[in-house]
Amino acid sequence: MAGLLAGCAESTPARPDTMIDLRTVASGPRVQAEELDGAIIRQPRNASLYARRAAFRLDAGQTDAALSDINQALALDDAPGQFYFTKARALRTQGFIKAALEATDEAARRGFASPELNLLVGEMHLASRRYQDALDQFDRALQQEPDLAAALFYKGLSFVGLQDTVQALDYLRASVARAPREPEILHQLAFLSNAYRRPDQAAVYAARGLKLDSTYAPLWYDYGRQFELQNQPGQALQSYARVVQLDSTFYRADYRLGLAAYKGHRYALAVPHLQRALRRAPRLPEARAMLAESFESQGRWTEAADQYRLLVVENPGNRRWTYKTWKVGNRARGIIVDETPRPAPVEAIEPLGLHRSGL
Repeated sequence: MAGLLAGCAESTPARPDTMIDLRTVASGPRVQAEELDGAIIRQPRNASLYARRAAFRLDAGQTDAALSDINQALALDDAPGQFYFTKARALRTQGFIKAALEATDEAARRGFASPELNLLVGEMHLASRRYQDALDQFDRALQQEPDLAAALFYKGLSFVGLQDTVQALDYLRASVARAPREPEILHQLAFLSNAYRRPDQAAVYAARGLKLDSTYAPLWYDYGRQFELQNQPGQALQSYARVVQLDSTFYRADYRLGLAAYKGHRYALAVPHLQRALRRAPRLPEARAMLAESFESQGRWTEAADQYRLLVVENPGNRRWTYKTWKVGNRARGIIVDETPRPAPVEAIEPLGLHRSGL
């Protein structure tokens, strides 16, 4: 799959945060970059040498050094459109989408045209949730290279964003048919299958992906989720625990582990999982409430009060969280609130007036 864009990161369906690597780099880009060092020392005004080293450094994950090299190449020669494309790739890897799109525009103006350019522009539209604009770019890439697995993959994610599940699955399956050894595509298929309550299909995709890469955390999450959907909680929790071991930033697995511990009244175990999950996704459904109640159940009043205050901020006017903030805040200050129900006050009854006739 030579020529595909490089990058790497965990992604979520329909909105990858960084470029997804659908290429295996056979040679060593870091070594190739180092081999150019001597040539650049001998020819310090050769723009092409800097541009080539920038591309190798980018593939090696040395983004800052790559950007420095490509800027040096452009300072020496700003004519080649290829240079701007390399700069756009580096800027995209750093998360600067607007600047990267400006660089792709400049690359096109200077005559650079390739499926990879359309793929890069489309992926950035996808990351910005401009799904129709993304689809236009992926279609252009596929017109030039009909079997481009990355374009088919991103088209699938675009249709996920448009909530067109049928087309999303069609394009993701077409992508995996052309790149059968790419774990990320199998993860997206498994994730989507679980999301639409097809754990039987998710199990197949996840197992297939784990045979290719047994250390890929998203696939372990998919594998655990299909167990959970098929009412096998023990095996699900084992898979989620494996996810956390492999990738401590994968908040969904921490959330599932924290939820299970909370439901089982294992509050001390629930706390670290819920804390990690909330650091990555502060508005996870019920996660903060579970964390607050877990602190409260352990008598950790100050920490519980802090969480209840956040719940009040997130849910203004909610009487339950307002009361909890008052009650637990008092406990944190050593004031025990008496919650014993008081009997309703009894109204005084006037004495009966005895009227004796004739008196």
